[in-house]
Amino acid sequence: MPPTPDGPIVRPSSGEQTARYLRRLIFEGALRPGDRVPQDDVAQALGVSRLPVREALLSLEREGWVTIRPHRGAFIAPLDESVVWDHYALFGLTYGFAARRAALRLTPPVLSRLRELCDRLATNDDPDVVFRLNQEFDRLVRTTADSPRLRTLMRSMTGLIPGNFFALIPGAIAVERSGSIDIVNALARRDGPGAAAAYARMLERQGDLVVGLFAERGLFPDSGTGAPPARAAP
Repeated sequence: MPPTPDGPIVRPSSGEQTARYLRRLIFEGALRPGDRVPQDDVAQALGVSRLPVREALLSLEREGWVTIRPHRGAFIAPLDESVVWDHYALFGLTYGFAARRAALRLTPPVLSRLRELCDRLATNDDPDVVFRLNQEFDRLVRTTADSPRLRTLMRSMTGLIPGNFFALIPGAIAVERSGSIDIVNALARRDGPGAAAAYARMLERQGDLVVGLFAERGLFPDSGTGAPPARAAP
């Protein structure tokens, strides 16, 4: 008989599943900036009522994916390079804060586990395995930081990529490998600012990969050539 779960099993609501579906449609280019969201078609495709679709749209509006216009419907919001770069910069700042706090509270067993995760990342190219290793790595940093406010903030942050980041973004695994090593080396030195800077660099590089992919897919207004845009000087 399977063991009893450590905590309650949390299943995504119909609204959350619908939001994931809509993010995927945007990511794949089926819905583009300015397009009206076909709410009835979405409900029919997922076999749900209009209520979960409306819940999803409200959630996506808070995230900046859609704009809801009274009496007109919901429309895909404009997407440009700065939106993506800002998204990953903010993730970098947030995880950087966690790393600073974690450097003050790090225990030898946690450091040992982080090094083990880096070693496994270095020898694995399976996106599903890398995703799980990355999840545990980030979770260890967050829990070691032990900040209730950080946990609250993290719950409100969502990713731009609807699915396994490492399966969908070419080059992401290599960036994760090198970045994780830099983070762990800084934590081992109790160098909080260095660990924060390493997180920021890693997520900035991941953001560059996402910008390049979005440009190749023509998801930005001025990316018809398919060439990745250049980052503006700070």
